[in-house]
Amino acid sequence: MLLRVGAAIPLVYFGFAGTADGGEQSLHVTLGMAAAAGGLLLLLGLWTPLAGIAVAIDELWIAFLPHFSPLYDQWLQVLLAVLAAAVAMLGPGAWSIDARLFGRKRFEIDGKSRHR
Repeated sequence: MLLRVGAAIPLVYFGFAGTADGGEQSLHVTLGMAAAAGGLLLLLGLWTPLAGIAVAIDELWIAFLPHFSPLYDQWLQVLLAVLAAAVAMLGPGAWSIDARLFGRKRFEIDGKSRHR
């Protein structure tokens, strides 16, 4: 849950802040709103794998689009993409809407060998 919150709050903040700056480019506004929407979905734990992958692609697109973000901001976008991908791979967690809708899947890994 902490990883999900830590990834979602900056996405929502920077997504809305980027569109409120008087973004003159419609692509800038669109990518910012996509990041904010994906951050909200990650925060709620709704459609977590799809939202995480979409946000990771969106953030990498922002980072590597020429003349879109300054060099010092590119690493922040890459970090947010990595966090979103990690949340997508880990899944929604116990305290999420996905867990309530689809049930909690938990894998038990036992270190003992069963075949001798």
